[in-house]
Amino acid sequence: MTNPLLVGVDIHRKTNTVCLMDCQGREVAPRFTVDNNRPVFSAGIIAEIGGVERFNYDEARVARFAGFKWRRHQSAEFEADETRLTRRGNRYLRYYFCEAANRVRMCDPEYAAYYERKYHEVRRHQHKRAIVLTARKLVRPVVRLLTTHQPYQPRRR
Repeated sequence: MTNPLLVGVDIHRKTNTVCLMDCQGREVAPRFTVDNNRPVFSAGIIAEIGGVERFNYDEARVARFAGFKWRRHQSAEFEADETRLTRRGNRYLRYYFCEAANRVRMCDPEYAAYYERKYHEVRRHQHKRAIVLTARKLVRPVVRLLTTHQPYQPRRR
């Protein structure tokens, strides 16, 4: 059995400090800060991922662990346009990523544009599909931030 990983969130007015500790109270990774509007999502994502070294710092493996993988449905020359998301993976991590993506699309213009583009590509299940694809896009910066232990800096336009 593995040792549990404890996540501490120090909540302040503008930013929150997140700390990862083992069961003896020792810090496992350096502390980092997140904006005050996403404390539960960041702590949940960190708690469910554990350490990114488990995935060799690979964002595709983290995405597959979260269940952001679609089934292929094909036969000869035919390939289906609409395929289902696999139900494998950590459902809690998938939930935290989807909720965080929904909040990020409201704050970040890059993610808002991506969400809108994916929303208008299909006629059925528009919002759910766009949120899941935005959440999959959000995996890359989360893995990068957990790898570099740096606070998030949005892209400069």
